[in-house]
Amino acid sequence: MTLQQLKYADAVAACGSISEAARRVFVTQPSLTESLRALEEELRIAIFTRSSRGVAVTREGEEFLASARLILDDVSRIAAKYTGKAVRRPQFAVSCQHFSFAVEAFMEVVKSNGADAYDFTLRETVTSEIIDDVARHRSEIGILYLSGRNEKALRKILKKEELGFEELYEAKPHVFLGRKHPLAKRKCIRPDELDAYPYITYEQGAENALYFAEEVMPAIDRKKNIRVRDRATMTNLVLGLNGFTVASGVHAKAYNPAIVSVPLRMDDAIRVGTIRREGIPLSAAGQAFMAAMKAIVTQDRA
Repeated sequence: MTLQQLKYADAVAACGSISEAARRVFVTQPSLTESLRALEEELRIAIFTRSSRGVAVTREGEEFLASARLILDDVSRIAAKYTGKAVRRPQFAVSCQHFSFAVEAFMEVVKSNGADAYDFTLRETVTSEIIDDVARHRSEIGILYLSGRNEKALRKILKKEELGFEELYEAKPHVFLGRKHPLAKRKCIRPDELDAYPYITYEQGAENALYFAEEVMPAIDRKKNIRVRDRATMTNLVLGLNGFTVASGVHAKAYNPAIVSVPLRMDDAIRVGTIRREGIPLSAAGQAFMAAMKAIVTQDRA
């Protein structure tokens, strides 16, 4: 196995086409194909499946490429340090539920990244896609929460996908509402006191099972429900309709200065954490992201 073969495999995965990858790495298509065939024979795995529509990465290939990209990133950092020229753009992707501290940590990683070029991705998406992104190596880190209502089901799914959960913090549910909301100055809110107001929740697409919900208080218990897909729409509806949503309460000011959080009188707890593929080390960007998240959460809860 050579470094050149790792570069070829990474290029094919990125392009989804052997011919396009060959152009990108400046070799002939037969040479690239033969190099990949030799690599797969040496490793005794199929990294790609071939069809008339192109190539696709296999499950074994995803695991291999995750490790290969760590090596390529290390080589790029060494080249940048000693030659002043990186050989590969750093890559990093994270998928998460709508947590403002995760966005802030992602920005810290981007600001502190010293590369002249990089390829970073932040996906705020539905719970099922977060799990699938990490399981299929589309994202290095996923962020979601466990609670008494969803833990048994999600733990089962995470185990099946060979994903580990690392807790960042535990919090009691909080109601997020506008500063001018009639309940905004309350020290604590009971669920029944929210009946007159719209409950704004994140829609979960086709996977709308209760254990995939992003909010710890079930929407089926509410009289007025509105589902959205993005943070900006939720904020506008919370403010414009005197609506509310339920979250952990951590870093509420970063969510939006016009939004306040009030403790919700509810027995359940929210355990927010990260999910990762077990046995695969974090990239430099992944390590920086984890450190930034932990620092932000620790400071906010101090």
